[in-house]
Amino acid sequence: MMRSLFLAILAAPFLIIADDFVFEPNYDESKIPAYTLPDVLEGVKTAAEWPEKRTKWYSLIAREMFGEKTEAMLATKTTMAPAAPDKAILGGKGVLKQIVVKLAGEDINVALFLPKSAAEKPVPVFLGYNFAGNHAVFDDPDIILPSSWMMKRKDRTASEEDRGASASRWAVERIINGGFGLVTAYYGDVDPDFHDEFANGVHGELGQPENHEAASIATWSWALSRILDVLTDSIPEVDGEKVAVMGHSRLGKTSLWAGASDERFALVISNNSGCGGAALSRRAIGETVWRITDSFPHWFCGNFLRYANKEGEMPFDNHTLLALIAPRPLYVASAEEDTWADPKGEFLSCLHASPVYKLLGTKGLPATEMPAVNTPVQGQIGYHMRTGKHDVTDYDWEQYLKFATANLVP
Repeated sequence: MMRSLFLAILAAPFLIIADDFVFEPNYDESKIPAYTLPDVLEGVKTAAEWPEKRTKWYSLIAREMFGEKTEAMLATKTTMAPAAPDKAILGGKGVLKQIVVKLAGEDINVALFLPKSAAEKPVPVFLGYNFAGNHAVFDDPDIILPSSWMMKRKDRTASEEDRGASASRWAVERIINGGFGLVTAYYGDVDPDFHDEFANGVHGELGQPENHEAASIATWSWALSRILDVLTDSIPEVDGEKVAVMGHSRLGKTSLWAGASDERFALVISNNSGCGGAALSRRAIGETVWRITDSFPHWFCGNFLRYANKEGEMPFDNHTLLALIAPRPLYVASAEEDTWADPKGEFLSCLHASPVYKLLGTKGLPATEMPAVNTPVQGQIGYHMRTGKHDVTDYDWEQYLKFATANLVP
């Protein structure tokens, strides 16, 4: 009887087991605890005062949530080499370029999908990690298979059968037709996404972080900046001043922290990033700080665990994270059925970051009420909630391209 109950609990996707108790996540707005958000502009009256306040917020979020860069990270050198000959794709409209970025003892395979015109004039690009290897992004037999640990495979190794398996999330042809390029890398090349006490990936050379130091999300973010170094310095087809960093889910959290940490990213996109990303933690709806740190303790620095079931004690919330991107354009996207990621909390985070954008002379978020489904709002902060589930769709890319064209193309 007890074994049957245990197996039934394991099979239920929305039940959580901890310390012999079963918890069901809250999705009821009426049960959200009363909360007061930290004032992102406390003590700030003018735009000239924001940089000092921004530095304080950044340092606080780094120390208490994502982790600070270590001395080893700051001292690490990056090198790049071609990985394969360039190849025409999409009937000659595009070019596939593959390079390997060598970072902290690891080879990070980077695939660039560029319009043919990039050979004559550098193009703006979207930069983001993928979950299943570059070969899954676009079905081409010449895309290099990763040799690192693969989350999506039972045997943890890349497979030929996965070529193009994630193509629906990447809209490569739409991106190229829009005059943009796509640059992507498998995040597991940097740091495998499992709790291994930081023994593998770049941490094999960087060492195990202390409680206040960079955990996996901060490490993935740091490596995006190192890829940006390469794009800026060594890839003439890419306009290094017009790189939009984009990510989905945990990699949406990563793109937000990358954009906050490196102001060279000209535009930042968070797709369904939820708890620890765009959503307000104090709402404690859907995924919570306790749940995310219990399930994925390697994502955040050790200090963040102290706020599990104590979100009200956090000296910040994620509207302050979004505010760190100001005045650069920021886009946050939600999905109607992705209640685990708290779409309303993602919108409210944008709303409460908007005063910083307005202080710095931009329109900020052009809405005070959450817009209807499939009704995007786009100022210097863009937001939409589309129909559907936790995913990246052509609809999302349609909005990102419109937003990027308005902000990165003269």
